[in-house]
Order: sequence, then structure tokens, then C-alpha cells
Amino acid sequence: MSQKNHPAQEKDVLDYWDEHSVFQKSIDQRPEGEPYVFYDGPPFATGTPHYGHIVGSVMKDVIPRYFTMRGKRVERKWGWDCHGLPIEAIVEKEHGLKTKDEIEKMGIAAFNDACDSKLMAYAGEWRKVIHRLGRWVDMDNAYMTKDRDFMESVWWVFKQIYDKGLIYEGYKSMHVSPTLETVLSKYEVNQNYQEVTDISVSAKFKLTSGDHTGAFMVAWTTTPWTLPGNVLLAVHKDLVYSLVTLDGTTYIVASDLVESAFEGKEGYTVTGNVNGADLIGVSYDPLFPYFAEHPNAFRVVHGDFVTTEEGTGVVHIAPGFGEDDLDLGKEHGVAPIVHVEMNGHFIDEVEHALTEEGYDVKGWAVKNVDDPTHVDVEIIKWLAHHDKLFAKKKIKHSYPLCYRTDCGLMNYVTTSWFVNVQEVLERLKTNAQGINWMPEHIKEGRFGKGLASSPDWSISRSRYWGTPLPVWRSQDGDVIVIGSVSELEELSGETVTDLHKQFVDEIVITKDGKEYHRVPEVMDCWFESGSMPYAQQHYPFENERKFDSGFPAAFIAEGQDQTSLWFHKLHVISNILFEMPAYKNVIVNGIVLAEDGKKMSKRLKNYPDPMEVMEKYGSDAIRYYLMSSSVVRAENLRFSEKDVAEVSKKFVSIVKNVVSFYELYREHDDGRAAQPEHVLDRWIVSRLNQTLEEQTDALDKYDLQKAARTLQVFVTDLSTWYVRRSRDRLKVDGEDQKQALATLRFVLETFSKMIAPFMPFLAEMVYQSMNGGFLGSDERLSVHLELWPEGGEVDEDVLVKMGEARAIVSRALDAREESGRAVKQVLGSMTISVPSGEIEAGYLETILGEVNVKEAKVEKGELAVTLVTDLTPALIREGMVREVTRKVNGLRKEAGLSIEDRIDLKIWSEDDEVKLMVEEYSDQLTLAVLANSLTFEKADVDHSAEFRTSEKDIWIGF
Repeated sequence: MSQKNHPAQEKDVLDYWDEHSVFQKSIDQRPEGEPYVFYDGPPFATGTPHYGHIVGSVMKDVIPRYFTMRGKRVERKWGWDCHGLPIEAIVEKEHGLKTKDEIEKMGIAAFNDACDSKLMAYAGEWRKVIHRLGRWVDMDNAYMTKDRDFMESVWWVFKQIYDKGLIYEGYKSMHVSPTLETVLSKYEVNQNYQEVTDISVSAKFKLTSGDHTGAFMVAWTTTPWTLPGNVLLAVHKDLVYSLVTLDGTTYIVASDLVESAFEGKEGYTVTGNVNGADLIGVSYDPLFPYFAEHPNAFRVVHGDFVTTEEGTGVVHIAPGFGEDDLDLGKEHGVAPIVHVEMNGHFIDEVEHALTEEGYDVKGWAVKNVDDPTHVDVEIIKWLAHHDKLFAKKKIKHSYPLCYRTDCGLMNYVTTSWFVNVQEVLERLKTNAQGINWMPEHIKEGRFGKGLASSPDWSISRSRYWGTPLPVWRSQDGDVIVIGSVSELEELSGETVTDLHKQFVDEIVITKDGKEYHRVPEVMDCWFESGSMPYAQQHYPFENERKFDSGFPAAFIAEGQDQTSLWFHKLHVISNILFEMPAYKNVIVNGIVLAEDGKKMSKRLKNYPDPMEVMEKYGSDAIRYYLMSSSVVRAENLRFSEKDVAEVSKKFVSIVKNVVSFYELYREHDDGRAAQPEHVLDRWIVSRLNQTLEEQTDALDKYDLQKAARTLQVFVTDLSTWYVRRSRDRLKVDGEDQKQALATLRFVLETFSKMIAPFMPFLAEMVYQSMNGGFLGSDERLSVHLELWPEGGEVDEDVLVKMGEARAIVSRALDAREESGRAVKQVLGSMTISVPSGEIEAGYLETILGEVNVKEAKVEKGELAVTLVTDLTPALIREGMVREVTRKVNGLRKEAGLSIEDRIDLKIWSEDDEVKLMVEEYSDQLTLAVLANSLTFEKADVDHSAEFRTSEKDIWIGF
């Protein structure tokens, strides 16, 4: 093989592939009628690729390469994610924009243009890394979610779902980022839960009716800022509540919570009990005066969710700020009081009243980034001043923060457009049963459980840079939903070249005497991602036949976080549109962490740069390291450069050394087909077929880790057993040498195809080495144009017997070590016990050669080995032969001599036994070290010049 290091050779292979368009040929040479479709979830190009991206990219390269070799036509289209908050956040930071008002002051067109300009900042870096990684994917014709054609297909998807009656505009409580002023998805909310310190408060609500008029119900909350929106108090009808007197005032709390509610208060007395059911229906004074006339409000009601786990057993209900609260308000005919705007500030009425009283709330959001409890403190001050504060306490709890701004989120009742997932949930669950997951537990676990609890999907965002909702509404509420550009052009009479907000918001539809204007929201970018199977092909406007032949996809792969995102959204949309899953097979990877177990951070520099590691060890080593790890089975991996180096050493280098060994004797290979007769040849071919069988089964099941690991076991067997035991066979010209060479050539060429999906560069190098180098011939252009090996017979008898032989060798080597007899010293005999009482000649010859023993007695019994370790002068001389051979061949290697180069060998020593050894084993030595002549000189050994070479003369002192 080439003398270049492996990374440099990989670059030569890349050039070779590019020069001969091998990737495109791998597609063109497969029939159009045999498509294998996989979907590639698009990344943003706003950052450089990291090891998490590399894991995904390699998975998405291994499987397509494999199925290409199985005869499938595998087109691989790259995509770029373009829309959404990540891009907007970059622009906001660059331009110092902190609110939606500031964005709109800048101008939506200018803002969106700025977003557009930031999209491909790192596209060049992505292209460089993906190319260097050896991943074959079409980046030149990538789809982009911002393209008009892509967006038009997304509109088509929206309209299809709408026409099925499964999209509605609803009023629900959702998590809102006050700084971004938009609803966030469940995934976005879950990204940034943090332990925070808040102030909990117990407020006093004075009853104005019932048997306990004048008493105070005590309600507990961790969000004091929601108290001005209170409309109801909830108790549980089956709980018992206590009447507690303190300083002449009666308070009502759940009996089980009296002690905790009155913690730190002295002199209180429980004076009686009341059933929760008897409290239902009584009225109370509004806590704040601002909305005292609110219809049907300020009553005590039953709530199933009320417990005695914490608080007071009385729950303050503000329907504008919580799902349970909203539902309870609806149940009792009480509309929400939304006293906080979506930006987190009190509405003018509340802000003005509090400010007039001297409370510092003007300009403060209820969840301010700089001081999250500021508004809560002001509300508590107001309660205390008006004698409505019962208790306050600091608490630590897990709370969701905005994943972009770190501002506390609000549970906020607002309108949104929803996909009615509940309506099709049973179909989603039923059709999910046919999907194959790797690892399997994801199916019923993370994905299955998430699917079963799927809420209706909020798909609208009050933002700017995204696919606009294709909904036009008239002043009287009539709606037109648009499903194509041509439809919009026909209805509006305008030419439509761009579907972004700044363009379509200007388009007015006039129909039946009414004007229709587009609603302001854009789509959740996950609706775009879930629509990519259709939008990437501009379906149904183009490629209808191609789409139909390849849907659903055979394969997708992403990280485990996508179980609730991309995997979920693809499944929802495809089941609504076509009543089937969008994909058949999924591989789920885990997270690649830094070596210390922490998240990889550019700022902390706690992981090596991927390009530097590829330049150091090659892409093959990184690819195999990742694919043979548990990260491809949804488990996390601590990235270790040391382990990549280990792959380079124990896989890549070993395979290349085996190829180099074959090349030493290539001139003696007459090109015959392998017909294994020698026990070693039969064994290695059976091991090859066994490995191929295991690997093929694993790949068919999308088990990358198992498929990869079986390859390493074979490499070890090939090198440390087959080649090691076949060295002497290859040195002697004859029939056995030629059969061994034919076998080795067959094994290496077949193995090159087996490693092709995982280590495409090494595979190409091995394949080309078996065929005379990179000739670029059409017949044998690339290993990646070959079909997957068919495999052959696995001779179980040979495998079992060779396994027994290796076990015997292992025990014999242990016995040598215990006796202090090094392997280089030949021993006279050994006794071997085996259950059968016999060992076939070929296996026995292999055993004796490996443990360097002249003969063996075989007897029946449990597996055991006994060595005769006594040495005779003759045995010592034989040991010298091996030592001389080892040292001379080491010198040959240092001198850069090839197998064609013959040497003149001179040995000098003052020891007569060395002289006798030279005379006795002259023929054996000259053959072993490829010498023309061998001479001996009796002389003192000059240890400072014990080993010397001069051109092709070698002198060795012994």
C-alpha cells in the first residue's frame, strides 16, 4: 500500500471519487424501479458541525451505502433548516432588538432580510466536514425550507389537514416567552428547566356568604403576579378543612395542612372542621378591586386537582394563566381576566393603579430577566399594606425559562392555531406499531409514551421569519385557506414570487364583496419539518410519481430528542394525509458528550476539533469508533480521542498491514480462485462467511453497533491468527503458497466490501490494492459500485476445532510464561488432553507452530496442556534461529528492503554453539531472511556495533 499516512490516503481517495463521479455512478447504476428512500432532517447552517452532527451523518451514510450495495437506488438529498427562533435570535442580538415593537419599528421586511442573510454563514464549513467525513449526499441541489416551492408544499399540507376538519383556532393556556412574545412548543419549554428561587405567598380571601361569613380562606401560590387575575377559589369536596383562630380571626385551611400553613405563627387554635363540599358555592371579596364586577366570579368551587401535598388545600384560580384554571373557569362560566400582556407587563389599568399607590411595577415584566421576583415582591407589599397577606416564603423549585433569553416563561391563555391530534390519536398509535425502532425500547418507551399523551399541536407563532399561515380572514370572521401559489394568484390577481410574511401580508383577497386579510402568525418550524417528505420534492406540484414510489421512507435517523419532535411530527402529518406512517425504520442516537461527561462547549474547549481529529487519525477511525459505540443505540457517549486512536491502531493499521503482507508475495499469486484445502484457509473463509452472515443480519435490522463490532473481531482473527500462522507458508514457493495467496486475496477483497459502509476509505484502498491500484477502470472502478457479498458455507466443524486449537495455544502460552520459557525458545514436547482424545494433523501442526514446540502427545481427558521445559543444546540452537531471524528481519525493515531484495548475512560470535547453529540451520536461515549468502566469523562481539547494515549486507553479532 502507499507509504502515505492514512489521513493523506483518504484525501487521495476523495479525489479519486470526485474525479470519477463515483457517488453519482452509485445512484445511476441502480434501477429506478428499486428506490430506497431515506429522509434527512435538515440542520441550521448558523454554526459549525459537532460530533452530534457527525454521528447522525455517519449513520445516514452507512445505511445508504449498504442498501446501494444491496442493489437499491439510493438518492440522498441534503436540506437546510432556515426558519424559526434560532435565526431570529441571532439577528435580534446583532441589532440589539429586545421586543417585538423594536422589530416592527425596524420593519418586518428588513428584519426578515437580515434573517435570510445569516442563514448560510457556515455552509462552507459544513460542506468541508461532510465531504472530509466521506459522507455521500447531494449538497449541490439541497432543499431549503425558505424556498418558495418548499413553502408552497407546506401550504398544501396545511390546507389538506384543514379541509379534513383537523385544524382549528383555539383559546388555550400555553407556555409563552414574554421576551419573544410567542407561544413555545413543549420541546422548547422542556429545553431549559432550571432550579430557581421564587417567593410563595398565602393570601387571605374574606368570605361574604355561608355559615362562615367573615372568616378568611387562605390560598397559596408560587406566582403572586397572577393574583390580580383571581376569579375563583378551588377546594376539594372530599377534603376536611379546619377552622383555625389566630388573634381573634378565623382562617380556613385543609386539616392536613394546618401545621405547615401556620408554621412560625404562635397561639393559633383549631376551633372546628368543615367539609369541603359545604364550602362550595360561598362567595368572597375580590382580593384586588380592579375587576370586582367580573361576571360569575369570586366563588368557591370544587377542583379535582386540589390535594394536600403542599400549600393550604385552597387553590387560587386565575383562568388566564393555567390550563386547569382555564378549564375550571369554562366549567363555571367565568371568563379569564388577562391582566398581563403577552410581553409580561401588566395591562395599563392594573399598572396605572399599582403605580398610583406607589408600587414599582411600571416598565417591569412579571418575569424579568434581571430580577425575576421584582413584581412578585411589589404584589406582596400591596397585600401586606391592605392586610391581605397571610404568609410568604422563599422556595426553590424547577421552573421553565425561555431557551433563547433565560426569561421565566408564563402559563398564558392565548389564541393559537392547532392540529387536532386527539381526533386521530388512535390511528397514530395503531400505525406506529409497524415501525421498526433501533433500539427497540424506544418504540413503546420514549416515542410510544409521548405519542399516547400527545396534546393538540399548536402550530402558529407570533413571529416573523417563517412560513406564514395560509389563512385569509374577513372582518366578519369568514376564512379562506390557500393551498397553492396559483390559488392565491387567482384569488388576488397578483403575481406571487415569494411567500414570506412581508410579501403575502400585503396581498388582499376580495371575494363576494368582502376583503380578506392574512392572519398575522407564521407556522411552527416543526410543521415545516414534518412536511419535508412532500416539500423537498415540491409535491404534489411536481414529482408525484417519484414521491408515490418512495413513500413511506425506508429509513430515518436522528437523536433521541427527536422522538417528540421530528419523528412525532412526521408521523402526525403522514397519518392525517395518507393514514400511514412516514417511515419504516428508525435509528435513534444518543448525545455525544465531552470526555468529562459534560456537554460539549466551544467556549470551554472541552473537546477536540472534529477536523483536527480527522487530519490526525482519518475519518474511517472516527466513523468506526462512533458506529461501534452505544451512541447508535440511543445511549450517551463520552467522546474519547484516545479511543479513536485505538481504532486507528487496532483496525485500520492492522488491515493495512495484512494488505502489505499480501503485496509482499503478490508476484507469486497466479490469480486462481480460492479453493481452501489447508485447515487455516478453510477456517478463515468460514470465519469470513460467519462474520458476513452476522453483519448482514445486523444491518438488515439497522443494528449498527453489532454490525460494526463483528468486523473488529474478524480483523483480529485475520491478523493475529490466520496471517501469523500462514507466514511460513507464503515464503515457500509451491502449491500451498499459491492457495494461501488466493485465499488471502479472496478474503481481503470480500472484506473490503463488508467494511465499505462503515470505513469507505479503507475499503476502497483494500479493494484497489487487490486489483493493482487506482486504475479508474470501468469494470472495477470502486468497491462502492460492487454488490454486497453473497456469502458462503460456514463450516461449523472447522470453527469448533480451530477454537479448541486456540484454547490449547492459550493454555500452552500461559504455561510457558509460568515456566519462564519465552516463545522464541523452541521446546521439545508437550502433552495435550482433549475430550475427543485426538487432534487432526492440520490443527496440531498449527498449535505446535504457534507455541514453538517440536512435537505433542495427545490423550483423552479434560482440556489441559503440559509442557516439557527441559532444554538440550539442540533446542537452544533452534531457539537461536528464531532470534536471529527476528533481529535480521527487523534490520531489513529499517533498511527499507522489499521482498525482492536479497542480502548477504554475516554472523559473528565467540560462542561455538552459535557457529554450530549457523552450520546446522544455514538453509533455514537464508530462506527465512531472504539471504544470498550466510557466513560466520568467530570473534568477540562489539556490542556498540552489534547490528549493522551496509546497503544489502547485514552483520549481526550474537
